[in-house]
Amino acid sequence: MADLTVKIGQLTLKNPVLTASGTFGYGLEYADFFDLSEIGGIVVKGTTLHPREGNAYPRMAETPAGMLNAVGLQNKGVDYFVSHIYPAIKEINTCMIVNVSGSTIDDYVACAARINDLEKIPAIELNISCPNVKQGGMAFGTDCASAAAVVKAVRQVYNKTLIVKLSPNVTDITKIAQAVETEGADAVSLINTLLGMAVNTETRKPVLSTITGGLSGACIKPVALRMVYQTAKAVKIPVIGMGGISCAKDAIEFIIAGATAIQIGTYNFIDPTISVKVAEGINEYLERHGFSSVQELTASLQV
Repeated sequence: MADLTVKIGQLTLKNPVLTASGTFGYGLEYADFFDLSEIGGIVVKGTTLHPREGNAYPRMAETPAGMLNAVGLQNKGVDYFVSHIYPAIKEINTCMIVNVSGSTIDDYVACAARINDLEKIPAIELNISCPNVKQGGMAFGTDCASAAAVVKAVRQVYNKTLIVKLSPNVTDITKIAQAVETEGADAVSLINTLLGMAVNTETRKPVLSTITGGLSGACIKPVALRMVYQTAKAVKIPVIGMGGISCAKDAIEFIIAGATAIQIGTYNFIDPTISVKVAEGINEYLERHGFSSVQELTASLQV
């Protein structure tokens, strides 16, 4: 068997397969389908300082080769996470990563500081790229100065592995990546959803209550792959690639393009065992092509 371990900041993942925030709950929801210890890590759903009700319904819609969502970071807040969720997930034998969101820098800082105290949570994914909230989130992810400011502030209170999730809804994603790298990000994850919309032609109204929402699924893979390739060449920190991964071949494309690890999102809704299948598929590919480790495959694109 090839060596599948990868390093992300202070983390050592047993393999490069992670689940994407918002598509895998807190992990426990998928425990009946496969052994969660068989994947590299789980990024739990978005957590904010205060409880959020999320957006009004309807907030999901199917699209050709993908889906739109405008859930809006619905969660019960970080205090509830610490008291109720953390005790239930802390013994899962894989890297548990909390996706942290906020409306202000102070919100991000306070939430990250609370998570920093949790012994069995070795990393956070700072979500500065959510297109489904009216304030914060997206605003930080589309401007270099704002992105740098929130990462700098969080870095002062958070001393574990800090991953920053980037928005594709920008002119040049590499500039945002470089800005957060400068302020202490240990890795970047990309891409979050693309901004999209759908229209009900019978009513001539938007399908989503928020009019626009986040587009994910197989349809965004070529865009995600291009952005991962560009970003991996622009920064020295690890890049975690995601966007439309539905099989091992998709994941391998991202790794060849420069991703150290990958996240699987929308396809978890189609096949709840996809993440472990992808990990097995990566190993099979490495052995078939004579690679001794997945690190040898990373950024090996022949151009």
